[in-house]
Amino acid sequence: MYDVLMTRLHEFTVVLYAFSVLLYFFDFIHHNRKANRIAFWLLAFVWVSQTVFLFFYMMKTGRFPVLTIFEGLYFYAWVLITLSIVINHLLRVDFIVFFTNILGFTIMTIHTFAPMQYHSHVMAKQLISELLLIHITMAILSYGAFSLSFVFSLLYLLQYDLLKRKKWGTRLIRLADLDKLEKSSYILAIIGVPMLLLSLILGLQWAFLKLPGMPWYDIKIVGSFILLTAYSIYLYLRTVKNLSGKKLAIWNALSFLIVLINFFLFGQLSSFHLWYS
Repeated sequence: MYDVLMTRLHEFTVVLYAFSVLLYFFDFIHHNRKANRIAFWLLAFVWVSQTVFLFFYMMKTGRFPVLTIFEGLYFYAWVLITLSIVINHLLRVDFIVFFTNILGFTIMTIHTFAPMQYHSHVMAKQLISELLLIHITMAILSYGAFSLSFVFSLLYLLQYDLLKRKKWGTRLIRLADLDKLEKSSYILAIIGVPMLLLSLILGLQWAFLKLPGMPWYDIKIVGSFILLTAYSIYLYLRTVKNLSGKKLAIWNALSFLIVLINFFLFGQLSSFHLWYS
């Protein structure tokens, strides 16, 4: 019973950590201090939880937890979280904070879902299944965000065309203004990109544990990274190059085509996604 409770608490901290990373990414791209504060407090809660777990583990074993690879991973994740909190509080370097948390999340995920650390084979198998469930859920949520982002870009292009041709009427009135449509599409892309990135981290962890002989050039994996790159370029064009308007909406629409190809075509061509999806 104690092992089950501790496992659930570890899983809960991983989920909280994921939300913290999402909010840090939103602040990193959109410069939203409210998102930064919420992300900081979520991360602080994760740090407190990890510190408590670390303390009880030390009390239980009577030594510092660095003698095995799994103990080292746990302590490494704790160090990264600690550094992230210090950097965020003292230096406020958003770029370093975000990527430190990406690394910390990866290490924590590897530690939490590694089956070798569990004495029960049933528990280890259940953890791997739950890892897969979280991976699929986050991937579908990211696809949902990209889909809504595409809808807003499509409405933008429709609104743009109506205004250019001076087609005043009911359709024009019912559509939102161009700035609002573009901003909504942009924010949804900000949500989708880190969610897809975290989903890929979890998915690769699952594949490493469940399919050790899996080819890393599998079409589904390659397609997912192409998709992540396409939407990352979209954010880069919007935030760094200050590109806006019709060209950005078209890029978003083309990126969504990769979503459809990756989901429907590459999923069928994949060597392993067919049987676990």
